[in-house]
Amino acid sequence: MRPSGRQTNEMRDVSIETNVTIHAEGSCLIKMGNTHVLCTATVDEKVPPFMRNSGLGWVTAEYGMLPRATHTRMRREAKNGQSGRTQEIQRLIGRSLRAGVDRVALGERQIQIDCDVIQADGGTRCAAITGGWVALKLAVNKLMKAGMITSDPLIEPVAAISCGIYAGQEVLDLDYPEDSDAGVDGNFIMTGDKLIEVQMSAEGSTFSRSQMNGLLDLAEKGVSELRAVQLAAVS
Repeated sequence: MRPSGRQTNEMRDVSIETNVTIHAEGSCLIKMGNTHVLCTATVDEKVPPFMRNSGLGWVTAEYGMLPRATHTRMRREAKNGQSGRTQEIQRLIGRSLRAGVDRVALGERQIQIDCDVIQADGGTRCAAITGGWVALKLAVNKLMKAGMITSDPLIEPVAAISCGIYAGQEVLDLDYPEDSDAGVDGNFIMTGDKLIEVQMSAEGSTFSRSQMNGLLDLAEKGVSELRAVQLAAVS
């Protein structure tokens, strides 16, 4: 039995509220159970120096957690410097979202995705990627409406979900109690039915090829459900 009472292949409740800030070109608040992440997209008509005169656009990301996003207060990283975990997650978000972008069609401009975790209960990086795509799509829609780009550079939605082995069972969408006690923990980032990245590790027990296949099947189911929520949010 899962602590939440969910079935092994059951997601937490997912909702995406769009246009939650008035200044960003794209914004949303994604809620996956008790994990809540604010995602905003900012369009910059300049690209980083290494991209200049390439004709290619760029998508990058920053990620952070508010001090009381977790059970105990964390010190602000603005005061102490970014942790290795934060740097790893924001690089993951950026490269995941870029995998679903036609950078020629985007043109030589940058879109910055900011993901701020308001409340954490497991799967924050997956929620940030899933909500980050929605914010990105809304920003791109504004560029198209303004005639600044002529074709949609977003190839397909990009979404992410966690899967793992908890109490000997393959489970979908781990919350914090499961994540902290899972024998195997994984994050699956996908666009359509294609994998972008898989992060898998054994946290006290090994896993077999068949178990890995089972987790992939769960991930496909979860991403399919997330994709439907994403498309409904931006329609």
